[in-house]
Amino acid sequence: MDPEGSRIQDDPDVKVMIAGSTLRKVKSKSWKKQRHFRLLEDGLTIWYKSRWAGKGHSTFSVTEVEAVREGHQSEVLLSIAEEFPADVCFTLVFHGRQGNLDLVADSPQEAKAWIQGVRKLIHKAQTMDEKERLDQWVWDWFQKADKNKDGKMNFKEVRTLLKMMNVDMNEEHALHLFTMADKSESGSLEIEQFVHFYRMLTQRDEVWKVFQDYSGDGEKLMLDELENFLSIEQQEGERSSQHAQELIDRHEPSESAKKQSAMSLDGFQMYLCSREGSVFKPEHRQLHQDMSQPLSHYFISSSHNTYLLEDQLRGQSSREAYIQALKRGCRCVEVDCWDGSDGEPVVYHGHTLTSKILFKDVISTLKEYAFKASDFPVILSLENHCGVEQQTVMAKHLSQILGDTLLTTLLDGQVPQQLPSPQELRGRILLKAKKISGPGDCVDEISDEEEMANDDAESLSPGDPPAECLNETGKKSKSKLSRELSDLVVYCKSVHFHGFEHARSHAECCEMSSFSESKTKRLAKEAGTDFVQYNTRQLSRIYPGGLRTESSNYNPQEMWNVGCQIVALNFQTAGLEMDLNDGLFRQNGCCGYVLKPDFMRDGSTQFGPEKPKERQGYKPLRLSIQVISGQQLPKVNQKEGSIVDPLVRVEIYGVPQDQAKEETSHINNNGFNPVWNETLNFVVHAPELALVRFEVEDHDKASRNDFIGQFTLPFTCIQAGYRHIHLLSKDGTAIPPASLFVNVSISELT
Repeated sequence: MDPEGSRIQDDPDVKVMIAGSTLRKVKSKSWKKQRHFRLLEDGLTIWYKSRWAGKGHSTFSVTEVEAVREGHQSEVLLSIAEEFPADVCFTLVFHGRQGNLDLVADSPQEAKAWIQGVRKLIHKAQTMDEKERLDQWVWDWFQKADKNKDGKMNFKEVRTLLKMMNVDMNEEHALHLFTMADKSESGSLEIEQFVHFYRMLTQRDEVWKVFQDYSGDGEKLMLDELENFLSIEQQEGERSSQHAQELIDRHEPSESAKKQSAMSLDGFQMYLCSREGSVFKPEHRQLHQDMSQPLSHYFISSSHNTYLLEDQLRGQSSREAYIQALKRGCRCVEVDCWDGSDGEPVVYHGHTLTSKILFKDVISTLKEYAFKASDFPVILSLENHCGVEQQTVMAKHLSQILGDTLLTTLLDGQVPQQLPSPQELRGRILLKAKKISGPGDCVDEISDEEEMANDDAESLSPGDPPAECLNETGKKSKSKLSRELSDLVVYCKSVHFHGFEHARSHAECCEMSSFSESKTKRLAKEAGTDFVQYNTRQLSRIYPGGLRTESSNYNPQEMWNVGCQIVALNFQTAGLEMDLNDGLFRQNGCCGYVLKPDFMRDGSTQFGPEKPKERQGYKPLRLSIQVISGQQLPKVNQKEGSIVDPLVRVEIYGVPQDQAKEETSHINNNGFNPVWNETLNFVVHAPELALVRFEVEDHDKASRNDFIGQFTLPFTCIQAGYRHIHLLSKDGTAIPPASLFVNVSISELT
């Protein structure tokens, strides 16, 4: 077998990469070190080392790289712009939260070869089909295990390989497979024979059994047999006849089977591992919801302290943090503004050691990246701590840099009865801040979160009058607001929350309030239905409590349960809470807007999360998940000989009554192809609000289990039937080919 990508190795740019180059790796203005970089023979792995590091080296895969930026397109490279011209500089941007790699080549030609070469390799990796991907995977393992690089693999190397692959197989069975694959009886396997060995190793008995249930001759599925499978097991109904032929055309590798309109076991397995065989409904991945309803009818992907890459005490403030949040589909970003020393406002976490960036640089970044992942509106949430002079400077930057993108007037000139829709606001940026109504107005505290922090310190009932705010010296503070900045606020006017009764009789749809997580939880518990009704008309923004200095997150589900739209999370912090956020916003084209269920859009709704049964259209569902098997789970501990003991936990997040978790037993020493065949059952009372999270852990009886991978999705996006769940890392990035094979059944509760 030729290694996948052998043709691309002939490309002139890729040849430069294979030959290798000495590039400067740059971390700061003062840290610039030469490293030797080259592309390995697999056409996917980039290897680099310091000349002085002896045997030490680092590698990363092209599949981890999201994009290549040319020239001075990072803060680090901008800082050395005078020393190195743009045509020798480039930046590799990685998926997830991994930091950028800033590089400087010796010549413009060399930089161009690396920029174009990496882009071609990324494109190649992204356009591989399932078979090519598997071949590449097999080739990679062969390369790793062929320690003496003679193009062959003896039995000792195969045993080492099995350990690396997370397989604990007894020697006798391994030797039996090895001997069957060693057709030439030479005591070693060449690549073709190794592919045969790998095929025997990865033979999926559990898939074969399902195949056998529907195949008349045990060899192939004829068109009507595949239709039966799709109709009965995959619950596709009338769609199954047309879909069966499409699946054969798309996934069947054998031309002779295609001619008979039949599907072989290989084709069947490829279909089950493909996007169509995934647990996530493919049609829900696309933009499919009605985007013409008022903004208040959508959940909106929202970030807190967007400028931070780390924690809130010492972390680095960076424009990169905005780029990362926006490319994840975030549609509400936060800017914390303070007076800068030279008349230019700065962005950082006030009164802490976090570094500072210029407000105008943040706005330029927003202009460039706001609509790359989604063209629906971005809300710029301003935490304003500046004096009037620098507020006016902010207004000037917003107007000049954003131009027509910034919405500064009502869409039709009329005072609206309801908020405009995401569709009407496509490609626009909305400013959320305080607004003055009369000349020379003063406002209680210009920053929402500071106001709420003081508010929170008191006992609050929904009808409390607004608290006047104490500044740092303990005196009541009144802050002046710049007219120029105030005039830029149109649909997102920050106001103090005076209780639900007051909002019902006085509030306008363009007024919105911010709530701390603790106040939100309390209101949700005490007045859940009122909160849901309030959120049909007005926007509410929720932010993490002030004690979360390490940038941890709260569970956003409790806030979504009462219809809060802007539930702001620290995007820089991976974990369960961001998994839930990613899970909710994975639907609808990842556009950052998800339409709320109909019972949360009706102003007279009686729905409350504490009593889901008391609503129109209440229809609880039974969810049954047979966890069948796992495939090629990653190692948690890289130590030689360490193999995982995996278990699967399924968790439901939703209204309080739906919160539940069930888990399988653990399988000893098998991360390669563990089989559980255990069924987990749930009853879901508000399926429209529920998220389902699949998590795989490495069982440890002495300490906490280690995380292996997870996948979270909305209940409404689940496909029933035999499905694969493609697992994600802690960081939310793909870890192919790690997956779970499950059989999902959803039925009405009788």
